[in-house]
Amino acid sequence: MTNLPVIDLEYLAATLKDLLHLQSPTGYTDEIAHRVGKELDRLGIPYQLTRRGAIRARIKGQASKPARAMVSHLDTLGAQVKSLKENGRLELVPIGHWSARFAEGGRVTLFSERGSYTGTVLPLRASGHTYNDGVDTMPIGWDYVELRVDAYANTASDLEKLGIEIGDFVAFDAQPEFLENGYIVSRHLDNKAGVALMLAAMKALVECDRKPTVDVYWLFTIAEEIGHGATSILTPEIASMVAIDNGTTAPGQNSAEFGVTISMADQTGPFDYHLTQKLVHLCKEHNIKVRKDIFRYYRSDAASAVEAGADVRTALATFGVDASHGYERIHMHALRSLAELCVSYALSPVEIARDAREFASIKGFTHQPTGEADQELVPEVNEPDKLAADAQS
Repeated sequence: MTNLPVIDLEYLAATLKDLLHLQSPTGYTDEIAHRVGKELDRLGIPYQLTRRGAIRARIKGQASKPARAMVSHLDTLGAQVKSLKENGRLELVPIGHWSARFAEGGRVTLFSERGSYTGTVLPLRASGHTYNDGVDTMPIGWDYVELRVDAYANTASDLEKLGIEIGDFVAFDAQPEFLENGYIVSRHLDNKAGVALMLAAMKALVECDRKPTVDVYWLFTIAEEIGHGATSILTPEIASMVAIDNGTTAPGQNSAEFGVTISMADQTGPFDYHLTQKLVHLCKEHNIKVRKDIFRYYRSDAASAVEAGADVRTALATFGVDASHGYERIHMHALRSLAELCVSYALSPVEIARDAREFASIKGFTHQPTGEADQELVPEVNEPDKLAADAQS
């Protein structure tokens, strides 16, 4: 393995624990923006905030263009209060795209203007002693769950007296477990883990004596789970952007909980050929375990940036997550591997110098391979004898 700055795994784990305990459903991300800003101040990395609280930090390189970016999102899945029910419970609507199957039984915090309340999301038929098999025959969906607040509330009027209103945010407790064998089990690893590993990569860069090839922007968005993501945080200098997010380990997928998984395409189409290949080659060069996958029901900050009109090369580098958008599990090996890839990308040379300009002539424009593959077959030493024996049999 080539000499890369060392990733501080204790720092990575401690940062992830801290972020997981800080609730941040989309639309309720102010506090996590303060937390990440405080950490960037501690690391001595300059940054700016958008009006809504997305963060753009920069580690200066040997040149300013063509700048690179890496992006992860601070927001998580969650819910909002849809209505105050006459039985003193709350109807919910989801924030982000996720199944109510994984909301059932979830411990939550409801944020009202008066203050926060804890509670539990339950199916409408929640007692086996009352409904017997009716509990098992309940359909799955947000219309079939309700929030029981841990406060005196037997009627809608009681809820109003508590100061609970339609539109109040509901954050699902992460309940993280860090196991000694390296596995991490928690809600919201998508994408608190991406934020933590990016901070660990930034720490490694500022503590080493090596300067990135070009300016590297580290972007933290606040609305990825609802599709907005990196719509308004890029600068014209940024020519390439790598989204850091979760890969989907499941039957039929090639993602893994170990090493780096590079997504070749998601539901919005293929990622940039040259940037994707560069990431794969960097993994091989630095002996970082890597595999490729395609995500059919997935979009990331990269999609939102391109759809907003950004002329930027995009790629998606992931850590494998089992049961994404559910009760998630990852392994520290993947987080370390992806942090190492972030560092190696920041320090790698620029291959496409033309990308420093937003518009230029065809000179220096990239090529994609189109020639025929070498199909020369080299027989084994004893291949003729084997073929003769097969023919006789």
